[in-house]
Amino acid sequence: MTSPIIPEAALRTGARRARFTVQKHWARNLHYDFRLEIGTALVSWAVPKGPTKDPNVRRLAIRVEDHPLDYLLFEETLPEGEYGAGEVIVWDFGEFEIVGPGGEDAAVALSDGLMRFALYGTKLRGQWAILKTKMGGGSRENWLLQKNQDEFAEAGYDPESEPASALSGKIPRGRR
Repeated sequence: MTSPIIPEAALRTGARRARFTVQKHWARNLHYDFRLEIGTALVSWAVPKGPTKDPNVRRLAIRVEDHPLDYLLFEETLPEGEYGAGEVIVWDFGEFEIVGPGGEDAAVALSDGLMRFALYGTKLRGQWAILKTKMGGGSRENWLLQKNQDEFAEAGYDPESEPASALSGKIPRGRR
């Protein structure tokens, strides 16, 4: 698997922040993979309907396996027969930082089940929260992803209104 190489400096906007990516993925079903750099891995959630900038909408975010950091800017088509087969684009990427209760330790906030953070992406900006729920009956770890009301909030926002890759500009064809 290959992915475009972007110098780490291109992702930096100031003081050291951790990185994030949102990959739009056409596997069995279209979903968005929301990934935060925490420690030495990308902590990941599958968000079936994608993130929304609408603070009145909460999105289901299903915790999935962590991914290696070199997957941050992965964008290509995985062949049929491979795990996750289908097209993947980098829908958004940038940096994030923990805000509010929990201090600056993302791992602690994650283990507490509530993480408040600010995103500095190309599409997603401002403050967000992700909250662990008891939904799913123990078969999977379900969280809720929600945009906070701030200057970057946008009522009625649909991620499909911005289909192009933030990395390459590619507008994917999706799974056939």
